[in-house]
Amino acid sequence: MVRNIIGLIALLTIAAGICMSAKAYATPTPKATESIVLAGGCFWGVQAVFQHTTGVVSATSGYAGGKADTAKYETVTSGTTGHAESVEVTYDPKQITLDQLLDVYFTVAHNPTELNYQGPDHGTQYRSAVFYRSPDQKKLVQAHIAELTAEKKFSAPIVTTLEPLTNFYPAEDYHQNYATLHPYNPYIVMHDAPKLANLQKTFPDLYVK
Repeated sequence: MVRNIIGLIALLTIAAGICMSAKAYATPTPKATESIVLAGGCFWGVQAVFQHTTGVVSATSGYAGGKADTAKYETVTSGTTGHAESVEVTYDPKQITLDQLLDVYFTVAHNPTELNYQGPDHGTQYRSAVFYRSPDQKKLVQAHIAELTAEKKFSAPIVTTLEPLTNFYPAEDYHQNYATLHPYNPYIVMHDAPKLANLQKTFPDLYVK
């Protein structure tokens, strides 16, 4: 009788252990990386800035906001495709937060108060835009913009649009790593190199060579 009771207790203990193991196994693990698509003028400079930001796994130049058949540089430059030159930033949330990335985006990567242009580049393809992947990501960006506005960070209103990401189309190979491969290109020297210097000065803890 005692042995039967002991055996029953042992079986219940084993069963409980199996259930606990099953629950532990079913617990979702955090994603190793996350990503967001950011547009802020010519993608050469935006890509370069995030390639020098700690925690960023990759930064890919491309197009967002339009259709697949118009995701070509020669077509996007017409300003009629709905696309914006964009950069898909993939990052490790254990090393850098989305808020920190947005600080870099709004403060260094581009000027969020310029409507449909950045510096010498004009057209909707050069608009300031965040293409969000989820409602939570949208809310975080909205809160970030509201905070910058409340702090009067800029002398003019932020005109950055928030647009749902439908697809991201990587740009042609010759556009990838352009600032790194062509550091003496006059455009890079005049418009993008200063962004990297500003990144190092403004966010020294986030800057990587």
